[in-house]
Amino acid sequence: MDLSLKGKKALVTGGSRGVGRGIVLALAEAGMDVVTCYREGSDFVASLEKELGQTGGSHRVLQADLADPAQIKGFVEEAGEALGHFDLVVHNAGAITHVPYGELPLEQWHRIIDVNLTAAHLLVQYSLPLLAEGASVITIGSKSSEVGIPQRAHYTAAKAALRGLTRSLAKEFGGQGLRFNTLALGVIETEAFETMPPEQAKLMRERYSTKTALGRLGTPREVAGAVLWLASDLSKYVTGAVIHVDGGIS
Repeated sequence: MDLSLKGKKALVTGGSRGVGRGIVLALAEAGMDVVTCYREGSDFVASLEKELGQTGGSHRVLQADLADPAQIKGFVEEAGEALGHFDLVVHNAGAITHVPYGELPLEQWHRIIDVNLTAAHLLVQYSLPLLAEGASVITIGSKSSEVGIPQRAHYTAAKAALRGLTRSLAKEFGGQGLRFNTLALGVIETEAFETMPPEQAKLMRERYSTKTALGRLGTPREVAGAVLWLASDLSKYVTGAVIHVDGGIS
C-alpha cells in the first residue's frame, strides 16, 4: 500500500539502534527524508549511515545528548536547516536503569526524567515553528507505565507522564491540525538480546513471550508499522491517543 509519504520530512530521536533504528529505516524506505540522532558513536551509527545511503533520499545522522537542553535545541535547528520543515516528529530516545527505590540517587532520577520526558517536551517545543500543516507527533511510551515495575519507578513515572503530555498537546494544537499520539510498547526484541549470555536471552524471551496474547516478543519493524500509520493520512482523525503495540501483554 502506498502511504503517500514520499518526499515528506521526519525527525526521529535515538535512531541508531533498537526500536529507533527500525523506525528510521522504515520511514526512509517509505520515501521520507529523515534526520535522527545518537548519543555516543558506535558501529551502529556507521552501519545506519551506510543503510540510509543505500536507501535513497536525503538523510542525516547527528550526535546529540538529549539530557542536555542546549543539544536538543541545536539538534532541532540543524534538522530544520536540513529538512526545511517536519511532517513527522518521533521522540524515541530513552534511558532506563534498575535501582531499588530507596537507593535511587537524585542524579539518576533527573537523567531518566530528562531523557524520557523533558527531552520530549523540549523537542516538541523547539519543533513547533517547523511543523507542517497536519504534522504528526509521536512519543514512544511503555506498557510498564500502566502496570508499574519494581526498581524502575523513575522510568515508569516518566513514561506515564508522556500520556498526559500527549493528551494536553492534542487538545491545545488540534485546531491547527496537528496530531499528538503515544505508542505504549511491550517487550521488543532488539539487538540488546544479542549482548546477553545466550541462556539469559532464552529465559527472557520465554518469560515475556508467555505474558503476551500472541505468544512472542515484538520487533522494531512492527513498532515502525504503527509509526508509518500515524505518519500517514490513514490516521488523520487519530489524536490524543495511547496506542498499544505490545502483543497483548499482561
